[in-house]
Amino acid sequence: MSERLKNLRTTIQEIERYVPGKSIEEIARGYGHSPAEILKLGSNENQLGPSMFAVEAIRQAAGSVHLYPEADAPRLIEALSQYIAVPEELIVASGGGMDGVIDTLMRMFVREGKDVIIPTPTFSYYEISALANGGRPVFVPRGEDFAVDTERIIRAAGDASLIFLCSPNNPTGNQVSEKDLRGVLESVGALVFLDEAYVEFADRNFINLVREYDNLVVGRTFSKAFGLAGLRLGYALMSETIKRDYMKVATPFSISRVAEYAGIAALADREHLKESVEMVRRGRTQLSGGLNLETYPSQANFILAKTYPHLASEITTKLLGKGIIIRDCTSFRDAGKYLVRITVGREEQNERVIDSLNRMV
Repeated sequence: MSERLKNLRTTIQEIERYVPGKSIEEIARGYGHSPAEILKLGSNENQLGPSMFAVEAIRQAAGSVHLYPEADAPRLIEALSQYIAVPEELIVASGGGMDGVIDTLMRMFVREGKDVIIPTPTFSYYEISALANGGRPVFVPRGEDFAVDTERIIRAAGDASLIFLCSPNNPTGNQVSEKDLRGVLESVGALVFLDEAYVEFADRNFINLVREYDNLVVGRTFSKAFGLAGLRLGYALMSETIKRDYMKVATPFSISRVAEYAGIAALADREHLKESVEMVRRGRTQLSGGLNLETYPSQANFILAKTYPHLASEITTKLLGKGIIIRDCTSFRDAGKYLVRITVGREEQNERVIDSLNRMV
């Protein structure tokens, strides 16, 4: 390494680059498909697309992008407060999706060499952000049913800075129980980040606990149920004490005018949200019942399926040849080689996946 780069964090060298779901453009180039033929069910995007309210808001905001957005997105915070019935004083919004919230909290709480507890398999960005901020990821494998092992988490926590819990969990789709969540919150000195990116599709959420526990932060996103993944808009709920310091270190003007306007409009379109959630709940049943594979119960907008004795990589590669993108979960730490994640789509999309997969297995 160059002498001029000697101050680069050593933990950066340990990072494995994030593996995203494959794009339509990538598969069109690699397999000779027309983009219109490709079915992308590998990135948990909303297959209904965005609300038309949001699309119109984007058009209206386009002419003002030469101006900085309003600091701290107050109108978006007000709309979020009404949506989730939580005081504005407990809400922050973030550009960069929920990942932006995670990075800001890392800057606040993780010191060089401090432990960050990550139950696996789960969203890989937790590990990346921990290493990028000088933290030391400590991995706590989930049980056979992918439930978090709260006793092992509490034992591992020690003087850890931060604990990640994803509920519903990506890629497994299951939720943490309230009993287990409370058990962790009451037994550790660390900040607990609860990732609720998929919560609109689930039977329960835990935002009410933010007022009880000052060591809990709940992260949310507009990327899934609201269909705004391309705008990278997220938010979080936290105590007033944490929010006060959070706002000191958050990236200024991180939420673009376009994203803020679209987010407000999406929150107002309850019919689109309802339709999106109902599509997912029907589709989970359709996929789980139609596939000749072992599937796992899911509270998210995807299902997890086991391809054994076929390798997940073999199955996903064969599907790419048919113009279908699902997610090989091999890149998720501790997920093994036989799991695939399938985004729930519209009825006809789900049938295409079911038919193609059943012919292979």
